[in-house]
Amino acid sequence: MEAIVLYPSPLIGHLISMVELGKLILTHQPSLSIHILISSAPYNTGATAPYISQVSTTFPSITFHNLPTITLPPSAENNHKTITFELLRLNNPNIHQALTSISENHTILGLVIDCFCTYVLSVASELKLPAYFFFTSGAGCLALFLYFPTLHENTTRSFKDIKTLFDVPGAPPILATDMPKPLLERDHEAYRYFLHTSTQMPKSAGIIVNTFASLEPRSIRAITDGLCVLNGPTPPIYCIGPLTVSDDQGTGGSDGGGGVPECLTWLDSQPSQSVVFLCFGSLGLFSVDQLKEIAIGLERSGQRFLWVVRNPPSHGNQSVAISAQPNPDLDSLLPNGFLDRTKERGLVVKNWAPQVDVLNHDSVGGFVTDCRWNSVLEGVCAGIPMVAWPLYAEQRFNRTMMVEEIRIALPMVESENGLVSSTEVEKRVRELMDSAAEEGNLIRNQTIAMRNEAKAALSEGGSSRVALTTLFNSWKHK
Repeated sequence: MEAIVLYPSPLIGHLISMVELGKLILTHQPSLSIHILISSAPYNTGATAPYISQVSTTFPSITFHNLPTITLPPSAENNHKTITFELLRLNNPNIHQALTSISENHTILGLVIDCFCTYVLSVASELKLPAYFFFTSGAGCLALFLYFPTLHENTTRSFKDIKTLFDVPGAPPILATDMPKPLLERDHEAYRYFLHTSTQMPKSAGIIVNTFASLEPRSIRAITDGLCVLNGPTPPIYCIGPLTVSDDQGTGGSDGGGGVPECLTWLDSQPSQSVVFLCFGSLGLFSVDQLKEIAIGLERSGQRFLWVVRNPPSHGNQSVAISAQPNPDLDSLLPNGFLDRTKERGLVVKNWAPQVDVLNHDSVGGFVTDCRWNSVLEGVCAGIPMVAWPLYAEQRFNRTMMVEEIRIALPMVESENGLVSSTEVEKRVRELMDSAAEEGNLIRNQTIAMRNEAKAALSEGGSSRVALTTLFNSWKHK
């Protein structure tokens, strides 16, 4: 029996993206079997066990293989990206073992890995298996990653200390300080890992990208024309998106039981396209000061809002949750009397809301997002214009793409100290939601146009369906 093996890094978000790819493959190639290799991680990766058992029950053609636990050396840095790379580097013998074992009963047509799993390329070549990257961000971000070795060679300073704009093929000029977070410090371990990944990606059999041709045409052309990889050939890229996660799959929490979440019932009673939705994913965190600025801005804007609030980080300027978060106490976090004064037009929910259902609800007319690519695609598929408020990873770069290249978002602009003021929140929410505001209308029209393009890309004969068929053919010929 023919099989495809998928190897994601441990965080639940990466696992879910890989499972969605597996489901997509099975939809069009039901005779294949999908095998997913699961690494154990020394930090909170989200609720992977219940998710895995749910998928196994619903999709019998998807098999999960739990790899043996890796003991990290005491020297491993306490940074979840660095730990992830180190863990996956030490995993190679386990992967070799798993692939050998799967191939006893299956013909493995290909191995699909994510960007943290680069070290496994040596195992794939030893076993003569074609290895593909699944790049879960957009083509603009892929262009940047493929061009990163060139940027590295052209400078000797850390990007965080460079005040100029970088020219990346197929992307708008980007501030050096808006580069993905792990790339900002040249002498940081994570920088070296990502540099290694960028140099290895072109050596793969191909790169599968979660985007579609008409969303980022300039970026896709720059990659396929070979403008991003300067010291060798560029592998084929397959733009098969938009691939978004269905919401019962745990994009960060649960609604505390069955039934319709309260926020959807509340939305039912709001006017069409009148509500702005603020949601920053299962990892995004704000300080108490920042939460208060958001509250004041929302109150002053006069707009209807649905806002998902999570507890502030337990220490300092951390903007990523890598451990489980307790329920927030809204009265102590938000300005005095805020909930009472806004109860007629606003709803604050704790920790989680079903993002896809909310975005597709008729009452929602705008989305303030942290620019995670999956959320961007969900906004596009729902035709909802956005305000881009990046927090971590490659989100600042995504903001540049969303605002200047694709034109589906307004930027949320931080002050010097990194805080976004209540004035900025108020201004952007008004621009987004006020039908008299020209800027908001331009991006609303563009987002609706892109929603239609996304549908076309996924339909029979559409660009993403054609790319998927080309990918399947490449497996058969390998």
